[in-house]
Amino acid sequence: MKKIQIIAMACLWSIVLFAGSASAHVTVQPKEASQGAYEVFTVRVPTEKEVPTVKVEVKIPDEVTISRFEPKPDWTYEITRDATDKITSVVWTAASSGLASTEFGEFKMSGKVADDAELIAWKAYQTYEDGSVVEWVGAESSDTPASVTTVKAKAAGTEADSGESAAASSSSLSLPISVAALVLGVAAVLLSLLKKSTAVKR
Repeated sequence: MKKIQIIAMACLWSIVLFAGSASAHVTVQPKEASQGAYEVFTVRVPTEKEVPTVKVEVKIPDEVTISRFEPKPDWTYEITRDATDKITSVVWTAASSGLASTEFGEFKMSGKVADDAELIAWKAYQTYEDGSVVEWVGAESSDTPASVTTVKAKAAGTEADSGESAAASSSSLSLPISVAALVLGVAAVLLSLLKKSTAVKR
């Protein structure tokens, strides 16, 4: 009985430790986006060592155009652009002590998903105070996987569809306006006839 309990506890601790290590990766949220949509992407960075995280770099994939960054207290950021002025990477650097071993940080940026995107793979580089760098660029099954955002097909009601919807909406509004104008016109004619009839009787 005691052996079974020991084995059960060992299995439990293995699950807990595995879950902890699996969730300690640098990730980018949300995990799912839509083609052509504007999103706020959150880079979540946990510290996995006894020394603080002092720098985080994220490469911006071709499938997304980032245009804004949320300021983060005690951190500065620098961006790199290509020849077309598209932002290709961002580096956040700690201005003070960074993220300690029991801490995590979130860095937010916003932008537009490409109309033809199918998958967004985020390559991230985490630098510790001792100079070591963890490259989160591997496959999903690796120890240091790149975070991935899957992209859904563009929702209906955009571009040409939206134009048709606007036309239909305009048409549906014009009908009650026309009816109201007709009713007011008939009422004005009847009122005019009533006044003439009263004047003749006098």
